[in-house]
Amino acid sequence: MTSEFFGKTAIISGAAGGIGLSLSYALAEQGMNIVMGDIDNIALDNAANGLREKGYNVLTCALDVTEFSQWEAIVSSAKEKFGKIHMVVNNAGVGGTPGKVEESEHETWRWVMDVNVMGVLFGAQACIPSIKEHGEGGWVLNVASMAGMMGMPYAGAYCASKAAVVSMTESWVAELHPFNIHTSVLCPAFVKTRIHESYRNRQEKYAVAPDKRINKEKLMAGAKAATQAVESGIPANMLAKRVIEALISKQTYIYTHPNYRKVTANRFKAIDGAFEDAEKSDVVGHLVNDDIVTF
Repeated sequence: MTSEFFGKTAIISGAAGGIGLSLSYALAEQGMNIVMGDIDNIALDNAANGLREKGYNVLTCALDVTEFSQWEAIVSSAKEKFGKIHMVVNNAGVGGTPGKVEESEHETWRWVMDVNVMGVLFGAQACIPSIKEHGEGGWVLNVASMAGMMGMPYAGAYCASKAAVVSMTESWVAELHPFNIHTSVLCPAFVKTRIHESYRNRQEKYAVAPDKRINKEKLMAGAKAATQAVESGIPANMLAKRVIEALISKQTYIYTHPNYRKVTANRFKAIDGAFEDAEKSDVVGHLVNDDIVTF
């Protein structure tokens, strides 16, 4: 039976390695044309050659996701080569540097938020009009993290950025449904990638002045812990298989680590308990039966 993805085109950011590369292979195996974007041109070319050797249809484009003009360029190139765009995978992301809230570098926060949040927004804004225009429907897949569902100490920027991606996705689900565009958010725990080395692609505009940098010993200690956690993760190709499974069954929230269910369950229990406190409140308890205001 022919896959629903067959003959359609996907644009994938951060496609030169890790999750992005594994998704490139998985979607290509489903018969999709793959448009691979990445900030690392050498790694991108090497990755694309691997797909081409298997006979897959591939196009590569330089892509710094923080630059909207580069998103416009990749969309233009994709349409020129393959005619239509059906899917955008907003995968590119960075981990930032661990540190106490009072020591966090402002430049690092801007870097993390620009790549992880604005990069997703730019990808959606650049690709969705082209998905809408052919009327065939499509997919928006945003890569968040379990960090978007739970707070982690010393990782405020990363957690905040991934929580934003979850909320953005939730906002777009109903908005894009009338156009038959299915929107999903991927929330993996640790996966064997190089996200703990994302500083290797840090753009110059986010450089930190020497006198503002986190103490090197503290940074190395944090990096060691991050490396151990990432290297204990699941293989990226396992994640990619899970994503295909979830996309076929139209899942909105895509989880890869069911053992983390208790973490979100505890969070939701705490939230529900806070609502119970509000209901008992002498100040706002009387609002419990009021209509919910929405739009």
